[in-house]
Amino acid sequence: MSAPDSARASAVSIVVPARNEEDNLGACLGSLVTQTGVRFEVIVVDDHSSDRTPEIARSFATVKLIAAPPLAPGWTGKNNAMWAGAQTATGNWLLFTDADTVHLPGSLARALEEAQLHGASVLSYSPRQEVHGILENAVMVVIFAELAATYRPAEVCDPASPAAAANGQYLLISRDAYHAVGGHRAIASDLLEDVALARAVKRSGRKIFFRYGGDAVRTRMYRNFSQLREGWTKNLALLFPSPGKLLARRVSEFAGIAGGIFVAIAASANRHWSIAAVAGVISGGLYGVFFKRIRKAHFSCDANLLAIFGLPIFAYLLLRSKPYAKGEVTWKGRRYRANSATSAAAEPNSTPLQGQTWCT
Repeated sequence: MSAPDSARASAVSIVVPARNEEDNLGACLGSLVTQTGVRFEVIVVDDHSSDRTPEIARSFATVKLIAAPPLAPGWTGKNNAMWAGAQTATGNWLLFTDADTVHLPGSLARALEEAQLHGASVLSYSPRQEVHGILENAVMVVIFAELAATYRPAEVCDPASPAAAANGQYLLISRDAYHAVGGHRAIASDLLEDVALARAVKRSGRKIFFRYGGDAVRTRMYRNFSQLREGWTKNLALLFPSPGKLLARRVSEFAGIAGGIFVAIAASANRHWSIAAVAGVISGGLYGVFFKRIRKAHFSCDANLLAIFGLPIFAYLLLRSKPYAKGEVTWKGRRYRANSATSAAAEPNSTPLQGQTWCT
């Protein structure tokens, strides 16, 4: 695709795919339309919503609302919506961001400057995760600690490393790079479209800059445990190269920490002090390794303290996700057929599921 007329072009085109996002879209758009320091446009792609999503988008005078085309076989809904938004965009840079994000004032201009400073074709932030309640705090910190250990920003940012990653909640990419690698059309079937796009960009010899971006954007991914369970079931096993081994390690880690504490307490109650001491040392050592890992997830102290209880929940979610890596995935009321450990293809003639609500 040729570059847009510079007289009409925005510096950044912000593309927000939205399917049944009435609970989130208003806050997201409110934080986007008030950005300063850079020319931009905001494009909301309504992905066949059945709620007030289009109405909310239309309430913002400067927001351009378009409808996603019908979902063709081999496409996921989100990729279809983002590709449609990219075709409408006039910007020299494209920011793909989710409807459940909230952007800090001035963050767009700073992100563009940061991308240019690092000579990056892709800049991606991992947002600050907004979590509520004991279960969310416990399990989300464990998941993001695992992601931080698997997709290390230093390796992703290193042109000499093959490691590639991005977070689809905030993915800024130059227009030239996007179309050079085929955009979302080239990864139409991937459920992990952010990672797939990052891999394509890095294979092309272009640079990625990836970091924790709590100073730029925050998100509340899930509003209850049911949403959290379905959301991570969709992609946990796809995110990690050896989910079975990871599951075994985390179950063993929890058993070692919890078992050590139990033995230490029981031995102390029976005045077996040497056994209690050994069990305490073993449990404490395992917990120290665990705590060092989860601190890299950038969560609150409360979440870090609760994280030990998140280990068995993470194991449950990972176990639940494993069959989905090669089977059927349900997301946003659509069914997709997974065809590999890293991608999934939409079933031909896929039909919406009735009476269920899904989050981005």
